[in-house]
Formats: sequence, C-alpha cells, structure tokens
Amino acid sequence: MNGGRALAVPLGLITVIGVAACASTRPPPGQPIVTPVVPPAVVTPTPDAVPDATPRVETRARNGNPPFYDVFGKRYFVLSSSAGYWERGVASWYGPGFHKVRTSTGEPYDMYAMTAAHRTLPLPAYVRVTNLENGRSVVVRINDRGPFVGNRIIDLSYTAAAKLDMLRNGTALVEVRAIDAPPPIVTASTSLPASAGSSLASPGSSLAPPGGSTAASGGPPAASTEPPGSVALSAAAVLEAVVPAAAAAAPAASPSAPAAAPANLTLFVQAGAFSDPANAERLAEKLRRGSYGRVFVRDDRIAGRRMYRVRIGPVPDVAEFDRVVAALERAGINDAHLALD
Repeated sequence: MNGGRALAVPLGLITVIGVAACASTRPPPGQPIVTPVVPPAVVTPTPDAVPDATPRVETRARNGNPPFYDVFGKRYFVLSSSAGYWERGVASWYGPGFHKVRTSTGEPYDMYAMTAAHRTLPLPAYVRVTNLENGRSVVVRINDRGPFVGNRIIDLSYTAAAKLDMLRNGTALVEVRAIDAPPPIVTASTSLPASAGSSLASPGSSLAPPGGSTAASGGPPAASTEPPGSVALSAAAVLEAVVPAAAAAAPAASPSAPAAAPANLTLFVQAGAFSDPANAERLAEKLRRGSYGRVFVRDDRIAGRRMYRVRIGPVPDVAEFDRVVAALERAGINDAHLALD
C-alpha cells in the first residue's frame, strides 16, 4: 500500500531534510525574522453575484470593426449598427483557456464579466440573450469576434453561460436581440450632440454582401481605422451561424424587461420562405425525400403579404438542430435557421 511506502522512508533522511529546510529559512544571526508576505487569494465571483451588462452609449471601437473580414474562406460584413438586430440559433461559451487574452477590441477577455463574441455586430454592442429551452435571459456586452465554426451565433463568457444554465451542455438554443443604449440625461448646463440621443447606430448591412438574400441593409459600414479585409481576432471561439432573413424587422429588446420563453415552446429549422406557394411546396417535396424529419409548409400573413415557410421539426435540442442544418447544407441549402411557433 502507498501508506506503507511512506513509512519506509529512513528517519535519518527525514531529519536531514528537516534541518535543511530550517537552515534555508532562518536569517543570519542578528537579523530580524521576516514573515513572508502571502499573496491574497484570488476570489472568483459567483455568477449570480455578477450583474448584467448595463447598456450605454459608447464610441465605436478602433479595433475589430473593419467593413468586412475573411475567416476560413468565408467573408463577414460588419454591421454599421446594432439597431433592430435579432436572430435565433445556437450559443456556445468560452472560458479559462482564453481568460485575459486580448479580445478583438483590444480589451482583455474576462471570463467572469458579462460579455460575448459575435461575428458581425459592431463593437461594442449590447444584446439580450434568452435561453429558449428554459426562459433564462441575460444582457451582455459584445466586445469580441466569433464564433466561426458550426451553427453557432454567439459565444458567451463563462458567467453569462452559467446564468443561462448552459455550462453542462456547452451549448443552448437561444434568441439574441440588440438593445439600444438609453440616451444621456440632458441638463441645463450641457449641450446634446446631434448623434448622442440616437441608439447605437442606424440600420446597417447584413452578413451577406450588398444585394445578398439575408437581412435588409440600410447603408455602407462605418469607416474603420483598419485596412479593408483585416480584423483583430482573438483566439476566443471558433464557431459559425446563419442569420434569419427577418432579423432587421424585429424590435429592439428592453434592457429592463427580461424575456421569458413562452410556455410549450416548439422549435423548428426553417429551410426557406416564399411568396409563391408552388415554390414552397416544391422545396418541401424535395426535403420529404430526404432524412430530415417532418417537413411541412406554414402559411403566414406578414404586413398584408402571404408567406409560405418550409419548416422541419420540431427539433428537441442542439444536436438535432446541428444534424438537420448540416444535412441541408449538403443539399445546397445554406440559409436555414432556427424558428419557433
């Protein structure tokens, strides 16, 4: 047994070691004995003790905001604004391996702060992230770029992920909504700049290049101090996602009203949306011949127009969502995204 081997150490050797240890710590004769200074223990905050990020008007970061950048052969266009941004998909998180590593803005990553990484939102930006599986909701500050691999739309800090109860699984089906910072308080002694009372920015472009088929664009990206095609990327996370076509149409979230998932929430993968029902049925029939699961066409009326949405599901979890989206991509359908009834 290990205990017997410990007792077998010669007593003389133990004595020598003990004397050597005493001699190494005892000061010369006549010198005072100095008690070594013990560094304070690092106290890590518990997630519940960390408040959500507080949205505020911030200057656009000098780093991490090029008009566009390329990662793994894919081009991403940085939005000129976070206003009206909304998407659903899979969230992941990054933690100890990146703690104190520089983020895309140049700030050190703090795994205990309420922050996150996003591929296209301007830096910094504020969003509310709601776990669609349990209704928990947090507000985080976007200060990093990522994720770039897989069907992931946001990479959360350790604390934000803990508050959403997604540490164990590592991922969660979430909704991300941009939050407009409240305007500054104007007093009689201060003057308000023309842009100070606005939200973080005006509506902007989408993930796709100008003329693409995803969210609507409202102007060119803001000027950047970085050369075109470059971006300050941290090693943070390496995950990727698709933004729904209706992202820009959703209202901004309120920073004070947590969003709860509706009861009996049912999640689906949306493979396409058409104004012509024949096109929707054509895609649905094609998918029914594959191993995607239940395929159906949902008939909706939006702003007086009829839309026919081809959906698959319901999907019970991230694993099934990933499986369906990967199968759709192999079939040439690259803009599938998470939807709910």
